[in-house]
Amino acid sequence: MGETVKKGLAVGLKTTWTLGKIIFPVTLFVSLLQHTPVLQWLIQLVAPLMKGIGLPGDAAIPLVLGNVLNLYAGIGAILTLKLTVKEVFLLAVMLSFSHNLLVEVTVARKVGVNAALATAVRVGLAVVSAFFIHLFWHGGNDIARYGFISPSEEVLTSWTAIFFAGVKKAFAGIVQLAIIVIPLMVGIQILKDLQWLNVFSRWMAPATKALGMKENTSLTLAAGLLFGLAYGAGVMIQAVKEDGVARKDVLLAFLFLSACHAVVEDTLLFVPLGIPVWPLLTIRLVTAIILTMMISFVWKHLEQWRRKEAA
Repeated sequence: MGETVKKGLAVGLKTTWTLGKIIFPVTLFVSLLQHTPVLQWLIQLVAPLMKGIGLPGDAAIPLVLGNVLNLYAGIGAILTLKLTVKEVFLLAVMLSFSHNLLVEVTVARKVGVNAALATAVRVGLAVVSAFFIHLFWHGGNDIARYGFISPSEEVLTSWTAIFFAGVKKAFAGIVQLAIIVIPLMVGIQILKDLQWLNVFSRWMAPATKALGMKENTSLTLAAGLLFGLAYGAGVMIQAVKEDGVARKDVLLAFLFLSACHAVVEDTLLFVPLGIPVWPLLTIRLVTAIILTMMISFVWKHLEQWRRKEAA
């Protein structure tokens, strides 16, 4: 058992280092960026598009902050706006699909997923889902009642203070990453050595097969569903190295997790906003399943066509 834990710790530290080299500079860059006119320019750029999906112009603020910074920033911005239940629900759905883009898309590149594709899928899901919900749902016109007040942030008056605050936030991100990834990798190593991982994969086999993936993708899906896209990518990096997860399965797993990841944490974060969270979770899960199965179907038939052409 000692050797197992030692190996798991080594893998966890290596994975933390791999992801940390991405997360730290991106977090620091974004922290500095939010103190420049760039974010306000992005908000002004996006605001005219809001009407088409049933949102007021100032709803661009949480969308931009949520995508450029993180989900917490987006939710904090929602709390400052007077919105209807429907408008808050639309924002919640969009931010569930598309948030923290710079960090998570950069991490996705590490496992071989094209950055442009990753961005297009997540932003596309956000916009299309909001459009159809706005089109078909005619309720939710009452003003939303929020369950808590957003905490006030410290006002930073100099670039030195801004820089050190960014460094602090980036380090905090690495610590949070290590707290999750290292125990996760130790646990996975224990499961591997006890042969329980094979049992888990067999249990997950019907679900992964239905989604067009092999059994060795099951752990990545489970990690991403519970802990989030970046942490799921951490497991995926290791799975590609050790278990030989195919490029097709990596892409399908990423597409699934783009629509549905960190389902417990992300869903609970929206509870205080006074919106129905079960429909939010259902939309994410159903979208993930349909999207992954469609891409798997197309990929399979393209492979068959290529084989026929080569014959």
